[in-house]
Order: sequence, then structure tokens, then C-alpha cells
Amino acid sequence: MHEVRRGTRKVRIAHLAGPNATIHNTPPLVTSNKARALYALPLLTDVDGNPSRYDSLRPQKLASPVSVYVEQFSAHPLEADAAHLYAPPDGYLDNQGNFSDTETATANRPVFRVELRPEDGYYPLPYMARQRDGSAWETDGVSSFASREMSRQPFMPDGSRTFDEVDRLGVDPRGRASAIHDIADVEFFRVAPSGGYTNGLPVDKSGNQGNGAVAFEVSGTDFFPYRPPHLSKSPPRATLAGIANAAQKILRDGHYDGAIWTQGSPRIEETIYWLNLVLDVTVPICGNASQRYHGETSNDGPRNLIDSVHYISSRCWIDSEGRNRGGAVLVQDQRVFAAREVVKVDARPGGFAASGGHGGIIGTASEGRSRLCFVPTARHTYHSELNIGRLPEAVRGLMQSDRRIQHVEIPTKTPSGELRDDAIPSVSIIKDYSYSEDDYGIHPENEVAIIAILRKCLMSHPLAGFVLEGLSPYGKPASASKLAALERAVYCGFPVVCVGRGNTEGFARHSRGFIGGSNLTATKARMLLMLCIMRFGMLPPANDPENPSEAERRATEQHLDHYRKIFDTH
Repeated sequence: MHEVRRGTRKVRIAHLAGPNATIHNTPPLVTSNKARALYALPLLTDVDGNPSRYDSLRPQKLASPVSVYVEQFSAHPLEADAAHLYAPPDGYLDNQGNFSDTETATANRPVFRVELRPEDGYYPLPYMARQRDGSAWETDGVSSFASREMSRQPFMPDGSRTFDEVDRLGVDPRGRASAIHDIADVEFFRVAPSGGYTNGLPVDKSGNQGNGAVAFEVSGTDFFPYRPPHLSKSPPRATLAGIANAAQKILRDGHYDGAIWTQGSPRIEETIYWLNLVLDVTVPICGNASQRYHGETSNDGPRNLIDSVHYISSRCWIDSEGRNRGGAVLVQDQRVFAAREVVKVDARPGGFAASGGHGGIIGTASEGRSRLCFVPTARHTYHSELNIGRLPEAVRGLMQSDRRIQHVEIPTKTPSGELRDDAIPSVSIIKDYSYSEDDYGIHPENEVAIIAILRKCLMSHPLAGFVLEGLSPYGKPASASKLAALERAVYCGFPVVCVGRGNTEGFARHSRGFIGGSNLTATKARMLLMLCIMRFGMLPPANDPENPSEAERRATEQHLDHYRKIFDTH
């Protein structure tokens, strides 16, 4: 059981950096007009061809201390209206910028004198860098379609810089900075990050620096960006094992009060549900994403991160035994979504919704107002039947040999109890639709996608299955040919889950040969089926999958009951 430390003021949080994360993605570093004017380069202009009014200011570090003078009453247009409430300024400047402690006939501009120091943190400043050939930076690379070697990376390598900028440059409703640091100590882990060290900065795989090991990281293997678009890389299925193993190792000993997982907004709904099912931990895992780049106008990412910190710090998630009762959640736009139900529906702040029609927004998260209004009944984390601790060391897979389908034992864990990345099942989503038949007959041989996937899996993916997104809301196939092809897949030993298209409300029920996906979306049903296969193994294949005997049908139904109980409770 996890014990929350009540004797300390701050909570300990592990940040887990995930792939394709807009929340750690910055706009291109574009050379400022100050630099362009200095080096006689073409200026950035408005639509009328005039120089842009302002340079964008990018967070950067000072190299040495510098004193600046700040004009009094310039922080707000109505400051001067309350001038009688203010202490006098530090002094006065004349037109040549000379400072005087007292007001004179020439030094009459009231100012504050401030010393800015490197240790203060990042300051918003014009971006002065240029390309190696002296030209201005206009986008991420030296040209629009530059190679990886000729492109800069817009993604942060982990969450530390993002969190630091949120604390340094963000302002909370009380007018203060350090919104995260004042309540939490955060440690950063590069689980499957969006940015990487391609030139060998000394790091280890957890992101710790200075150990002397040089890691030359490779895009698409060690980190996964989506910008520049032509260099986009997505993590393979095997990455799910690495994510689960890393998160379990980080959180299992109770050192942290919770974790924050960040990832791209179109993908995070699947991963947060995966973590909800597979992690054997008793602390909360909050997912965060952003619809806009870090540093962009009205970026939603910083507030989502702050809200997750407040949610973890509030301990509203604790049950009577000190364990997390809410499961993994997605914290977006001050709402707390259950991992099972959350889906992305739009590409703007507020673009997440609850699927399934039976709730899914279980609480709110913000400073002083974090609370759970509802608690999910679906099993999760420490009482999930599919968590790492309950998955077996091996299950029965299927391979075809001499035209016969035979069971083979497939190891699912390493000797140390971690998930094997080569054991993550290959589950394909099949989309059905009306008016798809060529004629009035039934032709399963025309379902070439299903046939090809079966053939491929029987040769090289011994753990595999299908999700059918069928008619709404029952998940039934519209096509009799597709139904016949999927029935053949079942009696080849492949489990098939049926869900309705779109946002259904739980009418996808179990039927003979198939698993009902209830109100799950196809992508969530896929995550659940993958772990079911790793728990129960493949179905018993029939000698003739096109004509199974009644005994073979009963054996299949008996095995499917294990799957169906999980789909009814997780």
C-alpha cells in the first residue's frame, strides 16, 4: 500500500516524457528583426510590406548580469491612476539615459533599477541566432524539406525545460510565478521522448546526464517527433512494453505521490488507458497534452500541467486505504477524464470529450478546487486483472506449419518480470460500412484485408486479434462477407471484438464467437484486447476453421468467457 507522506509540504511527482508531444513542442526559432537589421538581412514584414511591429521574444539565458531601467507605471495602463498608493521610484532618467537618484529639470522620467542575473532563469528576449551561412532562420531546418542532419529539433528532450519555463514565465491568478515548484518537486524521465540527442550529449536512457556514457540517439528509435512534418516518426507497437516497464519501475516503490505522462493529443487517449490497465501501482497517473505549441499564444499546455500538479497534491483521489481510487486520468482544461472514456474530438483547447454515453468526466482539477465527483467502477491499476503483476510469464500463441495451425508457447515477460517488447500482440482494426458487397451473394474470399492479416499473423505474429468497428450501436457487421471472414478468423484462433462506430452507449454485446466491446471505442477496445491476449493466450483453433465442429465451438466459447469477463469489468 502506498503511504502519502503527510509530514512534508510538497508532493513528489515523476514526469514521464512521451512521444509526439505538442506540449513540449515549440514554434520555430525565427531570427528576429533586431538581428536581421544588424546583419543587413531581409526584415520580417506585415501584409503591407512594412517591418513587423514587434519581434517574438523567446526564453533565453543571460550570459552575465546587466542593469536595466524599467519605466514606472508601465506594467498596466491604470497603474498611474493609483499613483498615490505607490512608493517613490528608484530614480530618474534624462533623455540621454543618465540616471539620477533625485528628480531634476532634465532627469524627470521615473524608473526602477533592476539587476538581471543569469541565475534568475530564462528571460524573454529577441532571437539573435542565424544560420551557418549567415542567413536568417525561417523555419526548423535550413530549408523547408531539409534532412534530419540539416534540421533543428522543436521538441524538448524531456519535461524539465517545459516545467522550468512554466514556473519562470507563467503567472498564476494571484500574480505569482513558480506555480509548480511552490507545491511539488518534479523529477524527469525520458520514457519515449519527443526530442533526442543526435550528437551524443552524455546521457543515460533515464535522462540523467554526466555519467560519461555517450548516447547517439536516433529519431524513430530513441525519440519520436512529428515536426518537421516530413521527418515525422511514430513509436512502434513494441514501445508499449517499454512505456509500461519504465512507468512501473519508477512508480512501484512509493517514492512518488503521482506521475504526469505527456504525449501528443491525438495519441494520448490510447496510452493513458494502456497505463490504466497495465500498471500495478496505487498512485495517480495524470495524462497531459496540448492543442497548441509550447510558447504559442494561448497555449493550453502549461495550465494542464499545473492542474495535474494540483490534482495530485490535493489527494482527492485517495481512498480509505490510501490508494488511488480514480485510476489513470487525463487532466485537460480543468476537467478530470477517466482514462477508459476520454477521446479527442477537436484540435483546439476543450477538444477532449467523454465517450460511451455514461459519464467519463469524473472531477475537476485546479488550484484549491480539485475534487472527484464520481469514481470509475471499471477496474484499473492495482486491481486490474491485466496489470503487470497478474500477467503470466508465457501464453499460447499460434503459428501455421504444414497448413496446420498449432499452438506455440510465447514468453510474455523477461526473467525480471518486465514485459517483452516482442510479445505485444498485433491487433488490427477492421472498419465496416453499408453497401460494401459486390452483389447479393456472400463472398468471404473478397475480404482480402482480413485474409492478408490472418496469413501474415500466422507466419510472424503468434499473438494477434481483430477489432471490428461495425454498425452503431451494436457493432454488428454490415457485410455478410465480412462476418463470414471474421468467423473464420475466430476458428483459426483469433479473438474478435465488436464495437459500434462512433460514440456508442454500451450496446455492443457478446455474441456467439465474438466479444462485445460495450461502449468502448475501437482504439480503446484494441488496447484492452492486446492485454487480454497476453493474459489468456489465443483461442483454440478448429481443424477446419470454415466448418468447426460443435465441440470446437464450445471450446472456443469457453475460452472467450475469460475475455468477456474482462471486457465487462475493465
